[in-house]
Amino acid sequence: MADIEIPMGEMQTPPQKYKATNGFEFLQLPQLPLEQIGYPQAQNWIEHRKANIRPWSLFLNTNNIRPPPNITRLSKRVVKNIEYFQSNYLFVFVGLVIYCLITSPLLLLTVVASLGICYKLSQRHAKQELMVFNMKLTLAQVYSLVGICSLPVFYLVGAHAAVFWVLGVSWFLITLHAAFYNIDAVLCPGEEELNALVQVV
Repeated sequence: MADIEIPMGEMQTPPQKYKATNGFEFLQLPQLPLEQIGYPQAQNWIEHRKANIRPWSLFLNTNNIRPPPNITRLSKRVVKNIEYFQSNYLFVFVGLVIYCLITSPLLLLTVVASLGICYKLSQRHAKQELMVFNMKLTLAQVYSLVGICSLPVFYLVGAHAAVFWVLGVSWFLITLHAAFYNIDAVLCPGEEELNALVQVV
């Protein structure tokens, strides 16, 4: 009996899934260009942050807003909240940066111009490596050079004031949320009632 060969097309592997710490499965997102310029750790860090975002309904739940009973509980609460909601706090910071850029047209124009120069240089670098003083530059070095050359322009358009504003407002909002959000009601439900009962007895 003659062997019969059945032609088979190329099999495509399904997109890989990974489990986040909150129990949900996510499709692996396309890789950002950070890995291409030699920063795989930054790529992994961003993916980890996105996977650890807590539900915004939980983050903004006003039923869990309560003043801390004492200073000791306040310090523990702040540490727990920052550990649990660190990805959400990062997105609050990014949102404030975007708000600051939108409300500062000159700063936004400068950032767009710098990113445009970086994009053009990356296209040129793909065809031929850039050289400065007979030294071949990597793409990360090119981006760093553009950033250093852009610093005086950023200073003139008030980027330093915007940075201090974003840092100050972020620190205030994150500290306020971390101090007044009762994380024990999420991580250890019923513990607060038990402590109140013990104090009464």
